[in-house]
Amino acid sequence: MASRVPFYFVDVFASRPLTGNPLSLVPDADGLGEVQMRAIAREFNQSETTFLLRPSLPGAAVRLRSFTPIGAEVGGAGHNALGAWLWMEAAGRLPSAGGEPGFRQEIAGRVLPVEVIRRPGEPATIWMDQSPPQTGAMVRDRAALAAALGLTKGDLAADEPAQVVSTGAGHLLVPVRDRGAVDRAAPDAARLARVLRQADGEGCYLYSTDPVDPAGAVAYTRFFNPTVGIAEDPATGTAAGPLVARLAATGKVPERTTVIVEQGYALGRPSRIQVSASGHRIRVGGSGLVVAEGTLAT
Repeated sequence: MASRVPFYFVDVFASRPLTGNPLSLVPDADGLGEVQMRAIAREFNQSETTFLLRPSLPGAAVRLRSFTPIGAEVGGAGHNALGAWLWMEAAGRLPSAGGEPGFRQEIAGRVLPVEVIRRPGEPATIWMDQSPPQTGAMVRDRAALAAALGLTKGDLAADEPAQVVSTGAGHLLVPVRDRGAVDRAAPDAARLARVLRQADGEGCYLYSTDPVDPAGAVAYTRFFNPTVGIAEDPATGTAAGPLVARLAATGKVPERTTVIVEQGYALGRPSRIQVSASGHRIRVGGSGLVVAEGTLAT
C-alpha cells in the first residue's frame, strides 16, 4: 500500500498568487527517509522542496531540510525557510507571541532567529537572521566568466570583481554594468558550473545597481545554480543577503536600513526581497501565501 504524504505550495516573496518564488513544502516529515525526501523533491521539480522535522538542537522550534530537483540538499535561510514559516503561520502552528527574538529554526547544523510580524488585515511578514557574512574567492578570469554567462567582458562591471560571499550559502556575486546586461545573460550551464567549482561557489547571482524601481530597490538580479540543478530561480534569499552585505561593506547602501532586491522579472515572476544589514547581522524578510495543497502517494 502506498503511503500518503500531505504537501503544500507556497508563493514566497509574493503579494498575490502565481508570483514570487514557489516552494513545495512537506510538514511533519519525520517519518520520511532521506532517499524519500530526495525522490519527492525530484517529483515536485521546484527549485527547492522543504521538509519540516522535529529539531535536534536546543532552542530550535523546528528543523528544516531542503532539496533541489536533482536531490541536492542545500542550507542557508532563504525562500526555502521563509516559505516554511509562512505556512506554519497560516496553519495556526505558531503561538500568538514568540517573545524576543521570536522563534528559532535549525538549518544545516545552525540555530538562527526568526521574527513573525503580524498586522491586522495583512499577511504575516517573516524576518530571518542569516549567518554572519564571509567572503571567499574572487574570479580573476573575466573572459571565462563572461563567456559562461553568455555575455562579453564589456558587460561586466569594470570597477568591481566577481566574488563569492556567504551568509549561510556561498554564492558568486557578479556585478554587471546595467540591467540590460542582466537580462541578456544566457548561461552555458556546464561552463558556469566549472567557474563556480573553481571559485568554491554554489550559485551565481548576477546583478546591476539600476533596478526597475530605483526609488524603492537597490539592485536588479538573476540567479543561476547549475551545481545543484537550478537553471534559474525567481527569488533567492540566500543570495540577496550576501549581496546586500557586500553593497553595505562597500558603502553602496547605508547600514541599518532595509532595502529591496529585485529578482524574477526575466521569468515573469517579479519578486521583491527585503534585506537589512547591520554590521555582521544580515536579515532577510518577506511575505507570501499558501496557494495549493494536496496529497502525494509514495
